[in-house]
Amino acid sequence: MTRWFHERGSLAQDGWESVIDGSLPGWEHTGLRVARLASGDQVALDTNGVERIIVPLAGSFTVTHAEAGTEIVTELAGRASVFDGPTDVLYLSAAATARITGTGRVAVATSPTSDLRPTRHIAAAETPVELRGAGTSSRQVHNFGTPGTLDAARLIVCEVITPHGNWSSYPPHKHDEQVPGHESQLEEIYYFEAEPTRGATAPDPDAAFGMFSTYSSPAGDIDIHAMVRTGDVALVPYGFHGPAVAAPGYDLYYLNVMAGPGAERAWLISDDPAHGWVRDLWTDEAVDPRLPYVGLEDGSDQEGTSR
Repeated sequence: MTRWFHERGSLAQDGWESVIDGSLPGWEHTGLRVARLASGDQVALDTNGVERIIVPLAGSFTVTHAEAGTEIVTELAGRASVFDGPTDVLYLSAAATARITGTGRVAVATSPTSDLRPTRHIAAAETPVELRGAGTSSRQVHNFGTPGTLDAARLIVCEVITPHGNWSSYPPHKHDEQVPGHESQLEEIYYFEAEPTRGATAPDPDAAFGMFSTYSSPAGDIDIHAMVRTGDVALVPYGFHGPAVAAPGYDLYYLNVMAGPGAERAWLISDDPAHGWVRDLWTDEAVDPRLPYVGLEDGSDQEGTSR
């Protein structure tokens, strides 16, 4: 049986803590690489024909990238953790190669394509921050790699922060059929991180966790019901996915990477008809006042739902 959930380190290779690409059975359109770099370390992105978005998770990084005979150095001002607001990201054209240096954790979202779109540095201040849902279904979404923000060939990438005790990726939904104007067929990767909520002191911070579920749809059979911790990865080729639940006391983060076979780059979803009605409950509820999460040192003037 194909494995769709992978614990941290189980997909390690060539200096990367996790590598997801087309070499995995049943996987074709999306990829993800995650590395933890110490001072002096570097990782290489040396294949053309793959578009990429480089996302600092913790720390700052230097990306030296080459395209059409020209080498460019881009500094990505990062963040202390994924719970400290948006970060600079770099979209690399499928014609580019690169190497990454720095200290901390870095993710690289990928999708194979021959369609060349311009390389672009997106500063943290340019990233739209969306507060989605309401009440205990409130979450924060950083839309740096979505169609309204980034001109990419296939990739749709965002990150989601769920405060402790809240639910996200909810109600359960799917995007595994191509139905023009209604639903798009997209593979999806969830990369998770969790940590004790702000101001809390836990005896074992590495024990921080959330919960994540994916279940079957007419497009295919799948069954993921897992405790998720920092570095774990869930692959969603089809099926209804959600909820992702932040356990009380622990905040939950996930990076979403999506792409599919369709010509249109769009995120169109269908709720599970048994649960979609819960959206109506949000009408009279406010967004969780703990949101937005921003950097603790520089966030005093960063209010509102977007910037």
